[in-house]
Amino acid sequence: METRLPAGTFGPAASSRLLLFGATGDLSQRMLLTSLFGLDEDGLLDPDLRIVATAIEPLSSEEFRRLAEGALLKYLDTARATAPALKRFLARLSYVRVDASDPAHFSPLADAVGPIGGGLSIFLSTAPSLFGPTIAGLSQTGLAGETARLALEKPLGSDLASSRLINDAVAAVFPENRVFRLDHYLGKETVQNLLALRFGNALFEPLWNAQGIEHVQISVAETVGLEGRGAYFDGMGSLRDMVQNHMLQLLALVAMEPPSSLNPQSVRDEKVKVLTSLRPVGQRDSIAGQYTAGAIGGALVGGYIDELGGPSDAETFVAIKAHVDNWRWKGVPFYLRTGKRLPIRRSEIVIQFRPVHHSIFGAPGGSLQPNKLVIGLQPEENIRLLLMTKQPGLYRMGLRLREVPLDLGMADAFSDVRRRIAYERLLLDLIEGDPTLFVRRDEIEAQWRWIDDIRAGWASRGSGPRPYSAGTWGPSAAIALAERDGVSWHE
Repeated sequence: METRLPAGTFGPAASSRLLLFGATGDLSQRMLLTSLFGLDEDGLLDPDLRIVATAIEPLSSEEFRRLAEGALLKYLDTARATAPALKRFLARLSYVRVDASDPAHFSPLADAVGPIGGGLSIFLSTAPSLFGPTIAGLSQTGLAGETARLALEKPLGSDLASSRLINDAVAAVFPENRVFRLDHYLGKETVQNLLALRFGNALFEPLWNAQGIEHVQISVAETVGLEGRGAYFDGMGSLRDMVQNHMLQLLALVAMEPPSSLNPQSVRDEKVKVLTSLRPVGQRDSIAGQYTAGAIGGALVGGYIDELGGPSDAETFVAIKAHVDNWRWKGVPFYLRTGKRLPIRRSEIVIQFRPVHHSIFGAPGGSLQPNKLVIGLQPEENIRLLLMTKQPGLYRMGLRLREVPLDLGMADAFSDVRRRIAYERLLLDLIEGDPTLFVRRDEIEAQWRWIDDIRAGWASRGSGPRPYSAGTWGPSAAIALAERDGVSWHE
């Protein structure tokens, strides 16, 4: 899925304008501008595409170009940030100051954007509190016409009710087929590879069900703490910050039925079926934790409350045992785990297949392990299939077995392809009008409904998150959550 069109070829729905709100923010400088530069560098943007940036800071277009150039030089490899490439990309940029709370600011913005008959893509990288007034300003100045599409960065609410308020405000101006809700995990190459792995290989699909798979693990582990996001994170916690979006989208891609085709409607229909089939989580099947002081990589770090500067019941760790109640997955547990201040940074999906029905390898053959498919998302993107094979050597009796990986490292297998930022895929799809990797409203609402039920269960228990030392794998109860089923977390 490197590109859907050859470089230099542009689809009929491609926008001729990109309007970027929040253009001076951290996300824009680290991810959006570098991603757009990468697309321009590879000839994937129409030469006539103009990028109009906006934020509340009083900058001229030239001042913003200097700001953008500084960000590109900071975050790109020096070999890529050549003077000609920078000059070509920066020439696409212009800037208009907009205070979204003041409707009068949108008329100069509309003048700067110009006619949108050639298509307008709008990316809101702003606080959700500004979505309403921004959308109203776009509508009043003609920037929300039939050729305009709107991309929304998370968070889209903090529960089902607030999510619906945001989506209702969006729907009042933009119909669903022109709304692109973004989850950056869906832009990762290995996440997209789930579709290729499952539906492009006859090897896996016959086993991809309760008869072939014993359980699934999805882990998103972080070593960092708050990193300046205390006010936001403390109001959300790990359940809403990570599980509600990234992890449930990964679960849906793992568990979905084969779509009739790769068109957006078919793919997203199958994801919704999974999300609406999630069984409510019992009280014993979800664990919340909060890190205390400990050590990461040999360095002492403080606890969550120390970093925050005050008491809090926000969870920094979540472990959940989930079930998808349908024919394909009857009885198969999905173990979800995410947390801050864990021993290593790693995101991965582990598919553990069922053991062989009868082992012919007696002692001293060694322990016969079930096959595992391990899909690494970050920091490295790779796919490993763990198999049993004969250990080399001569033995007096029988064979000795050892678990070995068949390893597909994406960087090694595709060394001639530059590793892309996830936002590159998503920005290109937004500009070209392909919503396959974006999240539909019914997906968002199904996710929130399930998350709200878990939070209600925690509230009814009246107990706060369990403590765990920084640098460990969460509270001991999270280990017990899996081990009472005879399962060990993959580490």
